[in-house]
Amino acid sequence: MTALRTSIPAVVAALALAASGATQEQRIRSSVDDHLVDAETKAAAERGLDYLQKTQTPKGCWDQLVGYKLNSDYETVDSNPLPHVGVTALAGIAFLAGGHLPDRGKYGDSITRALEHVLSCAQDDGQITENGTRMYSHAFATLFLAEIYGMSSNPRVKSVLQRSVNLIVDSQNAEGGWRYRPFARESDMSITVCQVLALRSARNVGIHVPTTTIRNAQNYVYRSAVRSNERTRRPWRGQGGYGDDGGSFRYQLKPQTRATFPLTGAGVTTLYAAGEYDSPVIKDALDYMDRELFSFNDQNDHGHYFFYYGHYYAVQAYYITGGPQWRRYFAEVKSRLLRMQRSDGSWPNEVGPGPVFGTAIACLILQIPLQYLPIFQR
Repeated sequence: MTALRTSIPAVVAALALAASGATQEQRIRSSVDDHLVDAETKAAAERGLDYLQKTQTPKGCWDQLVGYKLNSDYETVDSNPLPHVGVTALAGIAFLAGGHLPDRGKYGDSITRALEHVLSCAQDDGQITENGTRMYSHAFATLFLAEIYGMSSNPRVKSVLQRSVNLIVDSQNAEGGWRYRPFARESDMSITVCQVLALRSARNVGIHVPTTTIRNAQNYVYRSAVRSNERTRRPWRGQGGYGDDGGSFRYQLKPQTRATFPLTGAGVTTLYAAGEYDSPVIKDALDYMDRELFSFNDQNDHGHYFFYYGHYYAVQAYYITGGPQWRRYFAEVKSRLLRMQRSDGSWPNEVGPGPVFGTAIACLILQIPLQYLPIFQR
Protein backbone atom coordinates (compact mmCIF):
# COMPACT_ATOMS: atom_id res chain seq x y z
CA MET A 1 0.00 0.00 0.00
CA THR A 2 1.63 3.26 -1.14
CA ALA A 3 1.59 5.92 1.55
CA LEU A 4 3.49 8.98 2.76
CA ARG A 5 4.70 8.07 6.23
CA THR A 6 6.14 11.53 6.97
CA SER A 7 4.32 14.34 5.22
CA ILE A 8 5.46 17.96 5.18
CA PRO A 9 2.37 19.05 7.17
CA ALA A 10 3.20 16.45 9.83
CA VAL A 11 6.78 17.76 10.13
CA VAL A 12 5.52 21.33 10.37
CA ALA A 13 3.05 20.27 13.06
CA ALA A 14 5.81 18.59 15.06
CA LEU A 15 8.00 21.70 14.86
CA ALA A 16 5.07 23.84 15.94
CA LEU A 17 4.51 21.63 18.98
CA ALA A 18 8.12 21.95 20.00
CA ALA A 19 8.18 25.72 19.47
CA SER A 20 5.02 26.20 21.49
CA GLY A 21 6.41 24.41 24.52
CA ALA A 22 3.97 21.52 24.20
CA THR A 23 4.17 18.94 26.94
CA GLN A 24 5.76 15.54 26.38
CA GLU A 25 2.29 13.98 26.68
CA GLN A 26 1.01 16.18 23.86
CA ARG A 27 3.95 15.25 21.63
CA ILE A 28 3.46 11.55 22.30
CA ARG A 29 -0.30 11.77 21.80
CA SER A 30 0.19 13.47 18.44
CA SER A 31 2.73 10.92 17.20
CA VAL A 32 1.46 7.51 18.29
CA ASP A 33 -2.25 7.54 17.48
CA ASP A 34 -1.60 5.68 14.26
CA HIS A 35 -1.02 2.64 16.48
CA LEU A 36 -4.75 2.63 17.09
CA VAL A 37 -5.10 1.51 13.49
CA ASP A 38 -4.12 -2.13 14.07
CA ALA A 39 -3.68 -4.81 11.42
CA GLU A 40 -7.37 -5.73 11.44
CA THR A 41 -8.41 -2.12 11.03
CA LYS A 42 -5.91 -1.49 8.23
CA ALA A 43 -7.13 -4.58 6.41
CA ALA A 44 -10.76 -3.46 6.75
CA ALA A 45 -9.93 0.01 5.42
CA GLU A 46 -8.05 -1.44 2.47
CA ARG A 47 -10.93 -3.76 1.63
CA GLY A 48 -13.15 -0.69 1.68
CA LEU A 49 -10.81 1.23 -0.62
CA ASP A 50 -10.70 -1.77 -2.95
CA TYR A 51 -14.49 -1.71 -3.08
CA LEU A 52 -14.42 1.99 -3.94
CA GLN A 53 -11.89 1.42 -6.68
CA LYS A 54 -13.95 -1.41 -8.21
CA THR A 55 -17.19 0.57 -8.20
CA GLN A 56 -15.80 3.78 -9.71
CA THR A 57 -17.32 4.44 -13.13
CA PRO A 58 -15.28 5.07 -16.30
CA LYS A 59 -16.20 8.75 -15.94
CA GLY A 60 -14.27 8.85 -12.66
CA CYS A 61 -17.34 9.35 -10.47
CA TRP A 62 -19.46 7.11 -8.30
CA ASP A 63 -23.17 6.65 -8.97
CA GLN A 64 -25.42 6.91 -5.91
CA LEU A 65 -28.91 8.11 -5.06
CA VAL A 66 -28.95 11.89 -5.27
CA GLY A 67 -31.22 13.45 -2.70
CA TYR A 68 -31.46 15.06 0.69
CA LYS A 69 -32.35 14.08 4.22
CA LEU A 70 -35.87 14.87 5.38
CA ASN A 71 -36.24 14.26 9.11
CA SER A 72 -35.17 10.59 9.41
CA ASP A 73 -35.78 9.78 5.74
CA TYR A 74 -33.87 10.41 2.54
CA GLU A 75 -35.76 11.96 -0.37
CA THR A 76 -34.30 11.20 -3.81
CA VAL A 77 -34.50 13.28 -6.97
CA ASP A 78 -34.51 10.08 -9.08
CA SER A 79 -35.18 6.44 -8.30
CA ASN A 80 -31.97 5.41 -10.07
CA PRO A 81 -28.36 6.01 -8.97
CA LEU A 82 -26.78 9.00 -10.73
CA PRO A 83 -23.26 10.46 -10.85
CA HIS A 84 -22.87 12.07 -7.42
CA VAL A 85 -20.19 14.73 -7.02
CA GLY A 86 -20.45 14.86 -3.22
CA VAL A 87 -19.98 11.11 -2.81
CA THR A 88 -17.20 11.21 -5.41
CA ALA A 89 -15.40 13.84 -3.33
CA LEU A 90 -15.85 11.81 -0.14
CA ALA A 91 -14.45 8.71 -1.86
CA GLY A 92 -11.47 10.77 -2.99
CA ILE A 93 -10.93 12.02 0.56
CA ALA A 94 -11.10 8.42 1.83
CA PHE A 95 -8.18 7.49 -0.43
CA LEU A 96 -6.21 10.56 0.68
CA ALA A 97 -6.87 9.70 4.35
CA GLY A 98 -4.94 6.46 3.80
CA GLY A 99 -1.90 8.37 2.57
CA HIS A 100 -2.54 7.75 -1.13
CA LEU A 101 -1.79 10.37 -3.77
CA PRO A 102 -2.97 11.21 -7.29
CA ASP A 103 -1.15 9.28 -10.03
CA ARG A 104 0.87 7.24 -7.52
CA GLY A 105 0.54 3.69 -6.35
CA LYS A 106 -2.42 1.36 -6.19
CA TYR A 107 -5.17 3.98 -5.94
CA GLY A 108 -3.45 6.89 -7.70
CA ASP A 109 -5.46 6.58 -10.91
CA SER A 110 -8.75 6.45 -8.97
CA ILE A 111 -7.89 9.68 -7.15
CA THR A 112 -6.89 11.45 -10.35
CA ARG A 113 -10.07 10.43 -12.17
CA ALA A 114 -12.19 11.48 -9.17
CA LEU A 115 -10.43 14.85 -9.19
CA GLU A 116 -11.11 15.34 -12.89
CA HIS A 117 -14.77 14.56 -12.37
CA VAL A 118 -15.13 17.00 -9.48
CA LEU A 119 -13.44 19.73 -11.51
CA SER A 120 -15.81 19.05 -14.40
CA CYS A 121 -18.79 19.76 -12.12
CA ALA A 122 -17.67 23.32 -11.31
CA GLN A 123 -20.10 25.96 -12.56
CA ASP A 124 -19.29 29.51 -13.67
CA ASP A 125 -20.74 30.92 -10.43
CA GLY A 126 -18.40 28.76 -8.35
CA GLN A 127 -20.87 26.11 -7.26
CA ILE A 128 -19.77 22.50 -7.65
CA THR A 129 -22.92 20.55 -8.36
CA GLU A 130 -24.25 17.64 -10.40
CA ASN A 131 -27.73 16.21 -10.92
CA GLY A 132 -29.23 18.59 -8.39
CA THR A 133 -26.73 18.12 -5.54
CA ARG A 134 -26.72 20.94 -3.02
CA MET A 135 -24.43 22.67 -0.52
CA TYR A 136 -23.48 19.45 1.28
CA SER A 137 -21.86 18.17 -1.89
CA HIS A 138 -20.38 21.56 -2.72
CA ALA A 139 -18.61 21.63 0.64
CA PHE A 140 -17.28 18.06 0.33
CA ALA A 141 -16.01 18.86 -3.16
CA THR A 142 -14.34 22.04 -1.91
CA LEU A 143 -12.69 20.12 0.94
CA PHE A 144 -11.40 17.49 -1.51
CA LEU A 145 -9.97 20.15 -3.82
CA ALA A 146 -8.30 21.97 -0.93
CA GLU A 147 -6.60 18.82 0.32
CA ILE A 148 -5.47 17.99 -3.24
CA TYR A 149 -4.19 21.53 -3.81
CA GLY A 150 -2.16 21.34 -0.60
CA MET A 151 -0.33 18.35 -2.08
CA SER A 152 0.11 19.51 -5.67
CA SER A 153 -0.21 23.33 -5.99
CA ASN A 154 -2.01 22.66 -9.28
CA PRO A 155 -3.10 26.08 -10.69
CA ARG A 156 -6.20 24.58 -12.30
CA VAL A 157 -7.32 23.18 -8.95
CA LYS A 158 -6.56 26.51 -7.30
CA SER A 159 -8.76 28.42 -9.74
CA VAL A 160 -11.78 26.18 -9.16
CA LEU A 161 -11.10 26.07 -5.43
CA GLN A 162 -10.99 29.85 -5.05
CA ARG A 163 -14.30 30.24 -6.88
CA SER A 164 -15.94 27.54 -4.77
CA VAL A 165 -14.66 29.21 -1.59
CA ASN A 166 -15.95 32.58 -2.78
CA LEU A 167 -19.41 31.07 -3.22
CA ILE A 168 -19.39 29.72 0.33
CA VAL A 169 -18.23 33.07 1.73
CA ASP A 170 -20.79 35.05 -0.27
CA SER A 171 -23.61 32.64 0.67
CA GLN A 172 -23.18 33.03 4.44
CA ASN A 173 -26.38 34.58 5.75
CA ALA A 174 -27.18 37.03 8.53
CA GLU A 175 -27.41 34.21 11.10
CA GLY A 176 -23.78 33.32 10.37
CA GLY A 177 -24.57 29.93 8.84
CA TRP A 178 -25.62 28.21 5.64
CA ARG A 179 -28.54 26.16 4.33
CA TYR A 180 -29.14 23.67 1.51
CA ARG A 181 -29.05 26.27 -1.27
CA PRO A 182 -26.66 29.17 -1.77
CA PHE A 183 -27.85 32.51 -0.38
CA ALA A 184 -30.62 31.00 1.76
CA ARG A 185 -31.92 33.12 4.64
CA GLU A 186 -32.02 30.32 7.21
CA SER A 187 -29.17 28.17 8.52
CA ASP A 188 -28.71 24.74 10.02
CA MET A 189 -25.84 23.08 11.87
CA SER A 190 -25.44 20.15 9.49
CA ILE A 191 -24.81 22.41 6.49
CA THR A 192 -22.77 24.96 8.41
CA VAL A 193 -20.17 22.49 9.67
CA CYS A 194 -19.50 21.28 6.11
CA GLN A 195 -18.84 24.80 4.89
CA VAL A 196 -16.56 25.73 7.79
CA LEU A 197 -14.43 22.61 7.37
CA ALA A 198 -14.07 23.36 3.66
CA LEU A 199 -13.09 26.95 4.44
CA ARG A 200 -10.58 25.86 7.08
CA SER A 201 -8.94 23.42 4.68
CA ALA A 202 -8.79 26.06 1.94
CA ARG A 203 -7.33 28.62 4.30
CA ASN A 204 -4.69 26.10 5.39
CA VAL A 205 -3.41 25.91 1.81
CA GLY A 206 -3.30 29.65 1.19
CA ILE A 207 -6.74 30.39 -0.24
CA HIS A 208 -8.15 33.68 1.02
CA VAL A 209 -10.98 33.27 3.52
CA PRO A 210 -12.17 36.38 5.41
CA THR A 211 -11.71 36.12 9.16
CA THR A 212 -15.16 37.63 9.67
CA THR A 213 -16.74 34.66 7.87
CA ILE A 214 -15.21 32.24 10.36
CA ARG A 215 -16.07 34.40 13.36
CA ASN A 216 -19.70 34.77 12.26
CA ALA A 217 -19.96 30.99 11.89
CA GLN A 218 -18.43 30.53 15.33
CA ASN A 219 -21.02 32.85 16.83
CA TYR A 220 -23.79 30.94 15.07
CA VAL A 221 -22.61 27.70 16.65
CA TYR A 222 -22.45 29.24 20.13
CA ARG A 223 -26.03 30.47 19.76
CA SER A 224 -27.07 26.93 18.80
CA ALA A 225 -25.80 25.44 22.06
CA VAL A 226 -28.26 24.08 24.64
CA ARG A 227 -27.05 25.24 28.04
CA SER A 228 -27.62 23.37 31.31
CA ASN A 229 -30.38 25.72 32.51
CA GLU A 230 -32.47 25.21 29.37
CA ARG A 231 -35.18 22.64 28.75
CA THR A 232 -36.64 21.88 25.36
CA ARG A 233 -40.13 20.58 24.84
CA ARG A 234 -39.65 16.85 25.37
CA PRO A 235 -36.93 14.33 26.23
CA TRP A 236 -34.44 13.30 23.57
CA ARG A 237 -34.50 9.71 22.39
CA GLY A 238 -33.03 8.85 19.00
CA GLN A 239 -31.86 11.03 16.16
CA GLY A 240 -35.27 12.58 15.56
CA GLY A 241 -36.09 13.71 19.09
CA TYR A 242 -35.40 16.83 21.10
CA GLY A 243 -32.61 17.43 23.61
CA ASP A 244 -33.30 18.40 27.19
CA ASP A 245 -29.71 18.05 28.35
CA GLY A 246 -27.14 20.82 28.57
CA GLY A 247 -24.20 20.37 26.21
CA SER A 248 -26.02 19.46 23.02
CA PHE A 249 -26.34 21.58 19.88
CA ARG A 250 -29.53 22.35 17.98
CA TYR A 251 -30.24 21.80 14.31
CA GLN A 252 -31.37 25.43 13.96
CA LEU A 253 -31.56 28.47 16.21
CA LYS A 254 -35.28 27.92 16.83
CA PRO A 255 -35.72 26.47 20.36
CA GLN A 256 -38.07 23.71 19.23
CA THR A 257 -35.62 22.13 16.77
CA ARG A 258 -33.84 18.88 17.62
CA ALA A 259 -30.54 18.65 19.52
CA THR A 260 -28.73 15.36 18.91
CA PHE A 261 -25.45 13.44 19.02
CA PRO A 262 -24.63 14.09 15.32
CA LEU A 263 -25.41 17.80 15.60
CA THR A 264 -23.36 18.09 18.76
CA GLY A 265 -20.38 16.45 17.07
CA ALA A 266 -20.86 18.90 14.22
CA GLY A 267 -20.94 21.84 16.63
CA VAL A 268 -17.70 20.84 18.37
CA THR A 269 -15.96 20.19 15.04
CA THR A 270 -17.05 23.60 13.75
CA LEU A 271 -15.66 25.35 16.82
CA TYR A 272 -12.38 23.48 16.51
CA ALA A 273 -12.18 24.36 12.80
CA ALA A 274 -12.81 28.00 13.74
CA GLY A 275 -9.84 27.94 16.11
CA GLU A 276 -11.75 27.66 19.41
CA TYR A 277 -10.42 24.91 21.69
CA ASP A 278 -10.88 25.86 25.33
CA SER A 279 -14.51 26.91 25.66
CA PRO A 280 -16.63 25.36 28.45
CA VAL A 281 -19.27 24.83 25.76
CA ILE A 282 -16.95 22.30 24.10
CA LYS A 283 -16.37 20.43 27.36
CA ASP A 284 -20.10 20.23 28.05
CA ALA A 285 -20.73 19.04 24.49
CA LEU A 286 -18.16 16.25 24.76
CA ASP A 287 -19.65 15.13 28.07
CA TYR A 288 -23.07 15.02 26.40
CA MET A 289 -21.65 12.95 23.54
CA ASP A 290 -20.07 10.52 26.01
CA ARG A 291 -23.47 9.98 27.63
CA GLU A 292 -25.30 9.44 24.35
CA LEU A 293 -22.74 7.50 22.31
CA PHE A 294 -23.94 3.95 22.97
CA SER A 295 -27.62 4.84 22.70
CA PHE A 296 -26.99 6.59 19.37
CA ASN A 297 -25.03 3.62 18.01
CA ASP A 298 -27.59 1.05 19.12
CA GLN A 299 -30.33 2.87 17.25
CA ASN A 300 -28.37 3.65 14.08
CA ASP A 301 -25.66 1.08 13.38
CA HIS A 302 -27.77 -0.64 10.70
CA GLY A 303 -26.37 1.89 8.26
CA HIS A 304 -28.68 4.88 8.50
CA TYR A 305 -27.46 8.16 7.03
CA PHE A 306 -27.32 9.61 10.55
CA PHE A 307 -24.87 6.94 11.72
CA TYR A 308 -22.25 7.95 9.14
CA TYR A 309 -22.98 11.65 9.33
CA GLY A 310 -22.81 11.56 13.13
CA HIS A 311 -19.51 9.72 13.30
CA TYR A 312 -17.91 11.69 10.46
CA TYR A 313 -18.02 14.70 12.78
CA ALA A 314 -17.78 12.89 16.11
CA VAL A 315 -14.48 11.27 15.13
CA GLN A 316 -13.03 14.68 14.31
CA ALA A 317 -14.32 16.21 17.54
CA TYR A 318 -12.93 13.42 19.70
CA TYR A 319 -9.67 13.17 17.77
CA ILE A 320 -8.84 16.85 18.23
CA THR A 321 -9.78 16.51 21.92
CA GLY A 322 -7.45 13.53 22.41
CA GLY A 323 -6.82 11.79 25.71
CA PRO A 324 -9.00 9.08 27.29
CA GLN A 325 -12.22 10.43 25.75
CA TRP A 326 -10.75 9.99 22.26
CA ARG A 327 -9.41 6.51 22.91
CA ARG A 328 -12.69 5.28 24.41
CA TYR A 329 -14.65 6.71 21.52
CA PHE A 330 -12.40 5.30 18.81
CA ALA A 331 -12.44 1.82 20.36
CA GLU A 332 -16.25 1.86 20.27
CA VAL A 333 -16.72 3.22 16.74
CA LYS A 334 -13.95 1.00 15.36
CA SER A 335 -15.58 -2.09 16.87
CA ARG A 336 -18.94 -1.14 15.37
CA LEU A 337 -17.54 -0.48 11.93
CA LEU A 338 -15.56 -3.72 11.81
CA ARG A 339 -18.73 -5.66 12.64
CA MET A 340 -20.75 -3.82 10.01
CA GLN A 341 -18.44 -4.34 7.03
CA ARG A 342 -19.81 -6.63 4.32
CA SER A 343 -17.91 -9.45 2.62
CA ASP A 344 -17.35 -7.33 -0.52
CA GLY A 345 -15.58 -4.65 1.54
CA SER A 346 -18.47 -2.19 1.56
CA TRP A 347 -20.46 -0.71 4.42
CA PRO A 348 -24.27 -0.63 4.25
CA ASN A 349 -26.22 2.58 3.91
CA GLU A 350 -29.88 1.62 4.02
CA VAL A 351 -31.18 5.19 4.31
CA GLY A 352 -29.05 7.60 2.31
CA PRO A 353 -27.12 7.82 -0.96
CA GLY A 354 -25.94 4.19 -0.83
CA PRO A 355 -23.03 1.89 0.06
CA VAL A 356 -20.33 4.01 -1.60
CA PHE A 357 -21.29 6.83 0.77
CA GLY A 358 -21.18 4.50 3.78
CA THR A 359 -17.88 2.95 2.68
CA ALA A 360 -16.16 6.29 2.06
CA ILE A 361 -17.15 7.60 5.49
CA ALA A 362 -16.20 4.34 7.24
CA CYS A 363 -12.76 4.27 5.60
CA LEU A 364 -12.17 7.89 6.53
CA ILE A 365 -13.13 7.27 10.17
CA LEU A 366 -10.91 4.20 10.49
CA GLN A 367 -7.91 6.00 8.98
CA ILE A 368 -8.13 9.35 10.76
CA PRO A 369 -5.47 8.44 13.40
CA LEU A 370 -2.93 8.07 10.58
CA GLN A 371 -2.90 11.90 10.30
CA TYR A 372 -2.21 12.04 6.58
CA LEU A 373 -4.71 14.80 5.82
CA PRO A 374 -3.82 18.24 7.24
CA ILE A 375 -7.48 19.06 7.95
CA PHE A 376 -7.65 16.01 10.25
CA GLN A 377 -4.36 16.68 12.07
CA ARG A 378 -4.20 18.13 15.55
